[in-house]
Amino acid sequence: MRTVGELLRQWRHRRRVSQLDLAIAAGVSARHVSLVETGKTRPSADMVLRLAAQLDVPLRERNRLLLAAGFAPRYAERPLGHGALSAARDAVERVLRAHEPYPAVAFDRRWDIVLTNRAIEPFLAGVDPDLLRPPVNLVRLGLDPRGFAPLVVNLADVRTVFRSRIGRQLAVAPDERLTALYEELLEPGSVAEDASGTSLAAGADVVIPMILRLGGRELRLFSTITTFGTPMDITLDEVAIELYYPADAETSSYFAEGGLARGDRT
Repeated sequence: MRTVGELLRQWRHRRRVSQLDLAIAAGVSARHVSLVETGKTRPSADMVLRLAAQLDVPLRERNRLLLAAGFAPRYAERPLGHGALSAARDAVERVLRAHEPYPAVAFDRRWDIVLTNRAIEPFLAGVDPDLLRPPVNLVRLGLDPRGFAPLVVNLADVRTVFRSRIGRQLAVAPDERLTALYEELLEPGSVAEDASGTSLAAGADVVIPMILRLGGRELRLFSTITTFGTPMDITLDEVAIELYYPADAETSSYFAEGGLARGDRT
C-alpha cells in the first residue's frame, strides 16, 4: 500500500503543481510539504485534507489519502436513494422534470445512468435489451451500434466529444473501469471506431451539436452539464446532470409537437 506522502506527490505531479506552489496555497512551508511526501513527518488528518483540497482531489480519493495516513475516512458514499440524500435526489428529479419536453439524464463518474426524465424513454425503444440491463451506460448507449449510434448523423463528432471529455476525466481521476470503456469505445482504432462516421463540425458553430435522424427529420441538440457545489458525499461529488437543448427552430418545434411521443425512431 502506498504511503500518504507517495499518494500526495502523485496527485501533485498529476496537477503539475510544484511543492512551493502547493505550500503557498495551503498556507504551510515548502519544507513541510517535502517532509510529508518523503514520509519524514506524519501529517494530521486536517493537513491531509487541506493539501488534498488545494490539489482538487476527488472525495473518493481523499478517503484513500486519509486511510494511508492512518485515519478513518471522512466522506460517506450512499446511494442516491438513501434517506440522507433525499433532498439532493429531489433536487435532481426536479431539474430533470423541469427540462421536459427535452431529454435530460443524471449519471455517475463512470457514466452509468442514475436518473432520467420521461423525454429519454422514447429514445430507448429501439435499443438492444442487453444495453438496458443495469448499470445502463450513457457512453455505450451513444456509441454502440445496438444503441443510439444508428440514429446519429455526425457520429464521428459525438465520439470526439466523448473522447475529449472522458480523456480529461481520466487525467483528473484515473479509474480502471472507465479506462476499459475508453479503450473499447473511444480509443482511435478501437473495435467500436466507425471509420465511416461522418463529421459535420463547422468552424461557425458555437458548440458541436449531436444530430439525430428521427422520423425523416434531422434534430440538432447541444447539452450543458450541472454538478453539485461543495458536496460532502462521494455519490453527490460524482453525479452530473446533462440537459439537452434544441439547437435550431426545427428541433424545438419537433419536441413541442411531441414528436418523440409518436415513436419516431426511423
